[in-house]
Amino acid sequence: MAFWTYMLHCRGGRFYVGHTDNLDGRIAQHQSGSVPGFTADYLPITLVWSEQFQTRIEALETERKLKGWSKAKKLALIRGDWARIAALAKGAAPTEADG
Repeated sequence: MAFWTYMLHCRGGRFYVGHTDNLDGRIAQHQSGSVPGFTADYLPITLVWSEQFQTRIEALETERKLKGWSKAKKLALIRGDWARIAALAKGAAPTEADG
């Protein structure tokens, strides 16, 4: 069985990070507003990033890690800008492009 960590872009420029064993189904739940809480309050949502993992623990650990990231690091991840992620991890100041 596969597991995913995913990131949604929500109304107002907010991000939501979660994990699931059914990515398509979970995104459909978020989009319909049937998941109470944050995403239902900030519709519409768009899937902007996801990664597949072998175990739920790996997906959950990645979710928890990303929830602690700054908006600048999340934007760099969405762009696939690993150099910027590394720079931000070392304490580099965000640029205007980071939002």
